[in-house]
Amino acid sequence: MSTQPRPTAHPTAHTDLMAAPAPVSAITAASVPVVSAGSARVSHYEQLGGLARVQALVESFYAQMDQRPEARVIRAMHPADLGPVKAVLVSYLCEWLGGPRDYSAQRGHPRLRMRHQPFAIGDAERDAWLNCMQAALLATEVPPGLRQALMQAFSKTADHLRNRAAGHPVSSTLPRTDHD
Repeated sequence: MSTQPRPTAHPTAHTDLMAAPAPVSAITAASVPVVSAGSARVSHYEQLGGLARVQALVESFYAQMDQRPEARVIRAMHPADLGPVKAVLVSYLCEWLGGPRDYSAQRGHPRLRMRHQPFAIGDAERDAWLNCMQAALLATEVPPGLRQALMQAFSKTADHLRNRAAGHPVSSTLPRTDHD
């Protein structure tokens, strides 16, 4: 048993899906609950199985994006080499799920809405992203209860990132950046 103090969850990590909506300044617009196992709180990061399982989830997610016809439009928003994008998503998800706080330490506040503003995200793009993530959660055998909680949180975040109405192109003065 380790004698080192256990790291605490990121101060902006969300702990309750049923709580009032998180402020936009929080790490994500959605809440990710932490559940109790006996008297100890267990993060979704721990429930999922840690870094290796988050990496497997991200690999499966991008494989889904490459395979699904309805995901072509969101795949086209990414560079051909997904390596750096995958690394960022792994780091972000680890922190968002209550794991290591490397994302914010290295990249600062996620500013998800701002970072996604250059990309036209409507209902079809949101749904394609969510379908890829749902399939990845199934493919990596995430337990049903955790899968449902994560999909609820992902859905809230994906809704928050929409920046165009159906049939209307995005109008943005922000330059396109490498996909953060």
